[in-house]
Amino acid sequence: MATLIHDFIFETARQTTAAPALSYQGVPLAYGALAQSVRDCAGALLQLGLQRAARVAVYLEKRPENVVAMFGAAAAGGVFVPVNPLLKPEQVAYILGDCGVSVLVTSRERLAQLAPALAGCPDLRAIIVTGERGPDTALGGVRILSWSSVLELGADLPHAMIDQNMIDEDMAAILYTSGSTGRPKGVVLSHRNMVAGAVSVSTYLRNTPQDRLLCVLPLSFDYGLSQLTTAFASGACAVLINYLMQRDIIEAVEQEAITGLAAVPPLWIQLSQLSWPLSTPLRYITNSGGVMQPGTVDKLRAQLPRTQIFLMYGLTEAFRSTYLPPEQLERRPDSIGKAIPNAEVLVLRPDGSVCDDEEPGELVHRGALVALGYWNDAARTAERFKPLPPQADGLVLPELAVWSGDTVRRDADGYLYFVGRNDEMIKTSGYRVSPAEIEEVAYASGLVADAAALGVPHPLLGAAIALLVTAAPGVELGREALLSACRQRLPAYMMPLWVDIRAEALPRNPNGKIDRALLAREIAEVLAAIPVNAGERP
Repeated sequence: MATLIHDFIFETARQTTAAPALSYQGVPLAYGALAQSVRDCAGALLQLGLQRAARVAVYLEKRPENVVAMFGAAAAGGVFVPVNPLLKPEQVAYILGDCGVSVLVTSRERLAQLAPALAGCPDLRAIIVTGERGPDTALGGVRILSWSSVLELGADLPHAMIDQNMIDEDMAAILYTSGSTGRPKGVVLSHRNMVAGAVSVSTYLRNTPQDRLLCVLPLSFDYGLSQLTTAFASGACAVLINYLMQRDIIEAVEQEAITGLAAVPPLWIQLSQLSWPLSTPLRYITNSGGVMQPGTVDKLRAQLPRTQIFLMYGLTEAFRSTYLPPEQLERRPDSIGKAIPNAEVLVLRPDGSVCDDEEPGELVHRGALVALGYWNDAARTAERFKPLPPQADGLVLPELAVWSGDTVRRDADGYLYFVGRNDEMIKTSGYRVSPAEIEEVAYASGLVADAAALGVPHPLLGAAIALLVTAAPGVELGREALLSACRQRLPAYMMPLWVDIRAEALPRNPNGKIDRALLAREIAEVLAAIPVNAGERP
């Protein structure tokens, strides 16, 4: 039984060295070779002076080096920080600076764009670049080394030195997710969190070494990273893909003999509208990151009659919380199911008491998957990670649970149903987007006096981002000028799909804050009457 997240790779390599662990662009990588690369990477990081619990950021698209760097950092006693490859340099630099990254793994092309923003990362000591081997150089005192030279450096270190007496409560990863107050927050995961999550998920999905899981989601997304850890927990093969068109996914399923596929609702909507082959190797598909509408489920069932569908609910702070067994799909198509193995999910009132059946309350998750909190953010950690009432008389120490901020209800059979989100986060294309982060970019442009970013229902995206603004004094503001300023600092999934430039100040509530509820009602009616192609972004 694995204790640390990288142990999954090492244990399978000891048992079946030649079994495929990864596949990238049609080229397989066996568990034995992956384990060797992870050890070499860990050794190199230690040679470079990586301290225990120091952070190693990985800013790459999905490729073997990405996987090796993350698990190599964990094996060296460090903490890996996967960074979404869609983020802009300024956003990447914020993450690197916020958690004090010591080592960055990226490509030369990405580094060229990122370099001007690295001045705000004083803890950065080394940058490892993938691609063709080049001479080791420096950037403002930061060492720049090629990936191949780093692996050679690590191969010189005896593997016994990699063991740093780690335990499962040690930090393993920090995953950044947008916060409701602006800047993204880093969710700190322990080895125990990740191992327990991988074992739990692979158990109810019944994964085996014969499975091949297609990784279409970003590895910086907990649901995307889970595809790797689930595969490694069961000795299965993870197939990495950076797709351009949805059709590429269906083709990869056939070419790579994929048995498990995970996606978020907007992607499932698009995939359900395409033609699938009459015979497909898919054993199961899974959904999380939002509620999949019954109509989409029906289309997928018709297209994939021999494929099991698992509907799930999760949050980064607890990795995964619930799943609906496929045999319940016909009876409860709108349910998020029950707690996953080794977790308990409660529906509680604000005072911590348990809600009655059908009474809406906050979803609260307790157990081994509860994260270690938010990095360097005591205030937001205290809001989300709160003690539960004692589970038994005589217990003195409090147990911290994750209070999700989501409202759900529980039926008489114990199945849960999602009601709504309690915060102002916008869930679009499977991402949680902070309105304040978009507004910050709008204000920074100098073009606006008032700004409010809102989410409005959208048939494919889940929610579309609407940006309502008033022009700054003396500015003749146009839509394209504002969007151009946003494009420079926001990734595509954060871009507003709708811009409303108003002549008067945005309405306020009695507390003096912009009345978001009123604005949402106003623009929802307008957008509902306008046909929108969700595949297009401004």
